[in-house]
Amino acid sequence: MQVYNKLVRDKIPEIIKGNGEEPVTRILDDKEYKLELEKKLNEEYQEVLEVQGKDRVEELADMIEIIRHLAQLEGSSLDEVVKVADEKKIERGAFAKKIFLEKVNEKK
Repeated sequence: MQVYNKLVRDKIPEIIKGNGEEPVTRILDDKEYKLELEKKLNEEYQEVLEVQGKDRVEELADMIEIIRHLAQLEGSSLDEVVKVADEKKIERGAFAKKIFLEKVNEKK
């Protein structure tokens, strides 16, 4: 027996059954769900840092799926998150110029 105690994608129990094993699952309430999504986002972030290339794209895709569901819990959508990101990009810029702020000298 292997213990996971973590949020998984919706089809994972079916995949486990297809492998001849029996998953033990439960449905989370909204409070638990939000907490587990946040944990999963951190887990995927750590995985993004550890891989490159196609594997990194896969992990970034996992993060987007988690962000989609976190937005839904806030009564919003991934489209709205992207819209807000676009607005912030127009107002404050993006990260494309690779600017690293070292310090700000006070006015005299």
